[in-house]
Amino acid sequence: MTATLTRSARPTVFARPSGARKFKNGLATTLVTAAFLVALVPLVWLLWTVISKGFHVIMSSSWWTESQHNQTQKTPGGGALHAIVGTLEQVALCSVISVPIAILVGIYLVEYARGPFARVTTFMVDILTGIPSIVAALFIYALFVSTFHHLRSGWLVSMALVILMVPVIVRTTEEMLKLVPNELREASYALGVPKWKTIAKIVLPTAFTGLVTGVILGVARVAGETAPLLILVGYAQGMNANLFGTKFQGSLPGMINDEFTNLNTATGGSAYHLDPNGKRVAGGAINYAPDRMWGAALTLIAIVLLLNVIARFVARFNKVSQ
Repeated sequence: MTATLTRSARPTVFARPSGARKFKNGLATTLVTAAFLVALVPLVWLLWTVISKGFHVIMSSSWWTESQHNQTQKTPGGGALHAIVGTLEQVALCSVISVPIAILVGIYLVEYARGPFARVTTFMVDILTGIPSIVAALFIYALFVSTFHHLRSGWLVSMALVILMVPVIVRTTEEMLKLVPNELREASYALGVPKWKTIAKIVLPTAFTGLVTGVILGVARVAGETAPLLILVGYAQGMNANLFGTKFQGSLPGMINDEFTNLNTATGGSAYHLDPNGKRVAGGAINYAPDRMWGAALTLIAIVLLLNVIARFVARFNKVSQ
């Protein structure tokens, strides 16, 4: 027995990895790191471009308190309040409709649906995930404007955005609910808890963080869409907070598109008036459209980022409370 104990107590000696294995490991690490940098560079470049060109615009107090009413590309001043209000209203109505429907559909597909119907539903959701925004806008236009002769309005934009937002949240909800361990469900069933209560009290709270992430992804998906705006409501430079009215309504994507059309030198002169050293100066054929365009783009990014921060705070608060 003493010999056996002595033999088993000896430390295990592992063979050192060969040169080929070290090379393969280093190659895989290099490829993964390179892929990460390739994906990161365009993102950082994009953010730096938008921030560097739009930061000085959004730092003006008038940007958040005034609209572009009676402003042209040659006149300074004005703000994006009309566009911010329009975007928030359209996305808010879209979210109020989309989030409950999408989460309930996701719950049904994971917890209840079985057989061919579930597979067909999942397939249709996958198709809707890749539908172009202009197709959704044309469908809403054909349904409400052409068929029911409703005038173009802001709430029609929300309806088109619902078509784009629902499949994103449905797919995310499915994946998050599938990550909840079945042991939690089985333990609840063993205690005699009904299935609907198990879902409400166990499954959804466990997947809450992922569900919030899915909602934010859905909001980010629809917040910058331009085609539904141009087709279903148009763009107004003045304030219009009536989402259900029949007048044009401002929005941040619409403002970006409107200012972009004013970059043409035939309508506004040169984009910037520069001195011999290349610095911008007052006077001459100044076109303020580029500043407003980049300012609107940065504002849209800031809104999505703010919603993301709020969602993460809510998810963390929910995790702590549990």
